[in-house]
Amino acid sequence: MIGAVIPAHNEEQHVERCLQSVLRAARHPALLGEAVEIVIVLDSCTDGTADIVHRLPVTALEVWACNVGLTRATGAAHLIQRGARWLACTDADSEVAPDWFAAQLAYGADAVCGVVEVDDWTPHSPGLRARYEAAYHDREGHQHIHGANFGISTAAYLQAGGFPSMTVDEDVSLVTALKTQGARIAWSNSVRVRTSSRLDCRARGGFGDYLNLLGATA
Repeated sequence: MIGAVIPAHNEEQHVERCLQSVLRAARHPALLGEAVEIVIVLDSCTDGTADIVHRLPVTALEVWACNVGLTRATGAAHLIQRGARWLACTDADSEVAPDWFAAQLAYGADAVCGVVEVDDWTPHSPGLRARYEAAYHDREGHQHIHGANFGISTAAYLQAGGFPSMTVDEDVSLVTALKTQGARIAWSNSVRVRTSSRLDCRARGGFGDYLNLLGATA
């Protein structure tokens, strides 16, 4: 079984698009009908996110932590207990490619770090976009780490100690542990996710704050 882990904090504007994209990827013919369980972990949601999620064929868990590391770890633990051999991670403001699961698994690696592309640049200045694209390496071997586009085998996840309980950089911490253990990591630009360009980010120090920083210097 393959699992997907998606943390969500007040994502009523984006969550349905995200989940529909993951459900579509779960039906990709290259998976040969293997079961896929999608787990969305609602963290301290006070808007309509839960109402939207409960209408879709996914598993919803709830925590009150305001901690993305703990939230991802909660979803991963549930899926491992259910027998998942592979854990694919994205974010509730992102949309995965139709071959997202299949492209991760095709590498045969212990973990896969994919790329993200911004869904809409129109709210931002040309200077911000130029600075972003100059710094981003959309190619194989890129070395970027995104919780919105990450996959890992259950065996490697457990050996590395899983996602730590951190409010930011939980993905970086896990990949650092994988490197220390000599895990086989694929740095892929064929595994793709489109993510929101909003600046009112849910996790401090995350992608939205990065865009804010670039905008301040553009």
